[in-house]
Amino acid sequence: MIQSMTGFGKATCEYGNKKIVVEIKSLNSKQLDVSTRISGLYREKDIEIRNEISQRLERGKIDLSLYIDNSGKESVTQINQSVVESYYQQIKTLSENIGIEVPGNWFEVLLRLPDTMKTETVELDENEWIEIKKTIAEAIDQLTSFRIQEGKSLETVFNERIANIGQLLLETAPFEAERVEKIKTRLEENLQALSEKIDYDKNRLEQELIFYIEKLDVNEEKVRLRNHLDYFMETMQHEKSPGKKLGFIVQEIGREINTLGSKANNSDMQKIVVLMKDHLEQIKEQVLNVL
Repeated sequence: MIQSMTGFGKATCEYGNKKIVVEIKSLNSKQLDVSTRISGLYREKDIEIRNEISQRLERGKIDLSLYIDNSGKESVTQINQSVVESYYQQIKTLSENIGIEVPGNWFEVLLRLPDTMKTETVELDENEWIEIKKTIAEAIDQLTSFRIQEGKSLETVFNERIANIGQLLLETAPFEAERVEKIKTRLEENLQALSEKIDYDKNRLEQELIFYIEKLDVNEEKVRLRNHLDYFMETMQHEKSPGKKLGFIVQEIGREINTLGSKANNSDMQKIVVLMKDHLEQIKEQVLNVL
């Protein structure tokens, strides 16, 4: 079963007065690309968090947020009295020296200045970190479930599009025989008109005609295309994380469809090829999301 690289997971836990939230989302990417936004108290665990993600999630652009909702006693913020007093004295002295009025709203002015507030950070408790790790794992589980669900939708799209291309391939058969007969008839008429004007080696010309008609034969392309379609379905159903491989198979499918179009020499077959390409383009767009 295939998985999408797109997903989202969210989990929360409570420890003491704190509500800790973990959110993780994933988008498609050729490799694993991890970004984290972590509350200051837990930043020391960034590498450990990244290692956990890399072990659980193979590919994708991963964004993880770890923060505290209603932060409680994570930190205690206080006014830095010595800094405020220093600012006050400097402003007062400056006012006297250059003759400007001191502000009437002292507290509003002073508390906006840098370093007037100081924060005493509480150290991370090991038991708290154990709970957070469980929460991260739960968020990743939710992301994986989301990916599996999205993968089912992708599989439905692929089944439908591959089946449509296969059906269109069958519909080329009547036009294939018809176009060869038309080509033979047209060549014979032209040769008959030509024979009245010039002499030519009929044996050599017959060999050239056989060679020309053989070049228009599309049986090999049809067989290879059918094999690629079957291989796509087999890979999707039986391989784990087949995204990259499916992308390569889609390229091969595209090559055979293009060759079929270039050899068609028939308007009805060309219309069928255009429809094949339309289905293939939709497969190409979606296969980029497959893990």
